[in-house]
Amino acid sequence: MNLLSVMNISKTFSDNPLFHDISFSIDSGDRVGLIGVNGAGKSTLLKIIAGIETPDVGQISYASGARIEYLPQTPTFDPELTVLQSVFQGASPVVRLLGNYEQLQAQLEENPTDRSLQEQFVQLSQQMDVHNAWELEANAKTILTRLGVSHYAERVGSLSGGQRKRVAMARALIRPTDLLILDEPTNHIDNETVDWLESYLIKSKAALLLITHDRYFLDRVVNRMIELEKASVYAYSGNYSQFLELKSGREERLSASEDKRQNLMRRELEWLSRGAKARTTKQKARVEFAETLRDQAVDKPAAKLDMAIGSQRLGNKVLELEHISKSYGDRKLIDNLSYLVGPRDRIGIVGPNGSGKSTLLDIVAGRLTPNTGNVDLGITVKLAYYTQENVDLNEKQRVIECIREVAPYIHTTDGETISAGQMLERFLFPSSIQWTPISKLSGGEKRRVYLLRLLMAEPNVLLLDEPTNDLDIATLTIFEDYLDHFNGAVIAVSHDRYFLDRTVDRLLAFEGDGRIRFFQGMYSEYQAMRQATSVDIKQSDAKKPEPVTPTIPEARTNQESTNQRRKLSYREQQEFDGIEATISTIESKLGSVHLELAKASSDYTYLQKLTEEQDELQEQLDKAIERWTELSELIEEIARNKNL
Repeated sequence: MNLLSVMNISKTFSDNPLFHDISFSIDSGDRVGLIGVNGAGKSTLLKIIAGIETPDVGQISYASGARIEYLPQTPTFDPELTVLQSVFQGASPVVRLLGNYEQLQAQLEENPTDRSLQEQFVQLSQQMDVHNAWELEANAKTILTRLGVSHYAERVGSLSGGQRKRVAMARALIRPTDLLILDEPTNHIDNETVDWLESYLIKSKAALLLITHDRYFLDRVVNRMIELEKASVYAYSGNYSQFLELKSGREERLSASEDKRQNLMRRELEWLSRGAKARTTKQKARVEFAETLRDQAVDKPAAKLDMAIGSQRLGNKVLELEHISKSYGDRKLIDNLSYLVGPRDRIGIVGPNGSGKSTLLDIVAGRLTPNTGNVDLGITVKLAYYTQENVDLNEKQRVIECIREVAPYIHTTDGETISAGQMLERFLFPSSIQWTPISKLSGGEKRRVYLLRLLMAEPNVLLLDEPTNDLDIATLTIFEDYLDHFNGAVIAVSHDRYFLDRTVDRLLAFEGDGRIRFFQGMYSEYQAMRQATSVDIKQSDAKKPEPVTPTIPEARTNQESTNQRRKLSYREQQEFDGIEATISTIESKLGSVHLELAKASSDYTYLQKLTEEQDELQEQLDKAIERWTELSELIEEIARNKNL
């Protein structure tokens, strides 16, 4: 069933066209990931679809009775309401009933002898029974707990921004809805909570439209991708990995088309330069054709962020933590931590929210003093600290002024010397935007300016506190590539599983009560180790089975011995000889379907047909690979038997 259709909408903000004449639709069962560079208008588009803002032109049609829930990046609350009261604010009758119940319960706690309140409370409890609202209340408390909010009676005004975001997420998740719209739901929540949210949304029956920079999340949750690029939208069928393949194919076609156009234009301009006289109709037409080619606006692949920035020389001694401890009252965050950081180390810091990760970075940066211990920095260290707040940005400054304030020029790893303005160009800030006041930039654009400002100082040790928050995927991809070539040490606090796997090779894992585990390897390996350990603990805690007397197998008979496989059957050998070609053929067909899907982004009937064909081919490919694996294992077993 079609839930909504976006029809030819346009939106301009501060003379900057965000999107122009775009159209697409969302159906039941769609799980759509919306991506694009910072400032492309992603959040604005979500607000328009949610009915918070209106487009300049165009319209959105909704299915009759369609229920839509929206989670903004920065939710607003009545600061005097409790957590549960805030969660149960809404238009749904059951949600409204729960809201009244929580409000009345709070009043009764303040006035327990009030007979009128007691009678109302009894009546509301009966209505809760009729509407089966107790289950919804229990579900809300479960969701809040999984999101890391356990004090249900706490006033929302006393919560941090991250905690308020989780309360807003719980509010969106518990309400009955046909379409759930989420703007950066993975920001400000820890890795374990992201895992839970991922599983929850996979099981949900609601359609989904979300913005996130978490590429693992996109890979596992969505089945469609929509990209906002240069005021247009491009729709792709599949998850993030499939989107990358399809986008690559589209850009290759665009590049080939532009090369052809350039060659044709070159020939026509050469003809014009020879002084062709536009006397005949044919000659006039050719002149007009050449001028059209010259003036034609070309849809080229988007520019890429280039971060080939140099760094100052770093000596062998970088950083040593010696018996660091830090507590707040009875709450112990770091207990006797000693650690030595090398010149090219890539260290990730992980753990639950509030466990002390950012505190450790503050201690390393000299912003906090430990209760005990010492931080010893090498004399060649030039440290840059990327915090969760844009602390160094003066929003009254213009973009280029902010960058020039650090350095008017910078040296790249290629030996170039380039200006602050040229660096801004590389950071996707064209000259038309460089004189824009920082206050008028989007949140993600401000983060990009903040990042460039830090790197312009050519540091050799980077401290990164949640660097993936509010940065778009394109920027993150190039930033990760920059870190690959960065000739210094990197220490990063992050909940982004993809970013951690991509950039770090060892972890400091905060596991509570000041305990920090050292782990050599990627985050996914650490996560697998923890899950395996958890299973082992559960199994050891289970009741041990009664001892079983082992049975000793009798010696195999000669007949059994001769039944051992000594070679593949004729049919199996024929199948094995041809199965790789079969797999290659299916993969080739899948590639063709992927290309067709990219072309058919606006033809939804044809898109559905291609999607079904893609699913069928994928099923054939999975079966072929599974059969190849079986035969390969059989061949290995036969080889082992021959060697016995």
